[in-house]
Amino acid sequence: MPLIDHGHIDFGENKVQEAVEKWTEVKKINPKIQLHMIGKLQTNKVKFAVKLFDYIHSVDSEKLAKKIADEQNKINKNIKIFLQVNIGDENQKSGINKNDLKQLVSYCKEINLDLIGLMCIPPANTNPDVYFDEMKDLNKALGLGELSMGMSSDFLIAAKYQSTFIRVGSSIFGQRS
Repeated sequence: MPLIDHGHIDFGENKVQEAVEKWTEVKKINPKIQLHMIGKLQTNKVKFAVKLFDYIHSVDSEKLAKKIADEQNKINKNIKIFLQVNIGDENQKSGINKNDLKQLVSYCKEINLDLIGLMCIPPANTNPDVYFDEMKDLNKALGLGELSMGMSSDFLIAAKYQSTFIRVGSSIFGQRS
């Protein structure tokens, strides 16, 4: 609440259920708040996410994109969408393989999603420059304007590669317990 009282309006959340409990009433009182879904989104939670969030940074499949489009149409809402790219090709991470990206971009446009950019989380314990540079190039090649990359530990590097959205919650609020 102190951040909201000082005029901060953009906040990210990883979990839909937690966000619904935390933000539903706060957003009614503060309609300027922009809520970003930055965690993995399961299709069974899309209905709740679409009602609450203004941005979804973690779309990684046609199935999820279609579910979001369907739910948006039901309530006449237009959420800004980022496609999550598994830029390090890591088995344990969500995100679309970069080789499948063009097809998902085309599909999102076909179903009228407001696709604004790409998102990634580079592999841990590596130099993120090469991944951020590749993401910058992918985003540009696809003609997308926004780029969601960089967290508390590497946001300055991400900014060097034209990131327009960074995620620095742990620097502000501390690590999740």
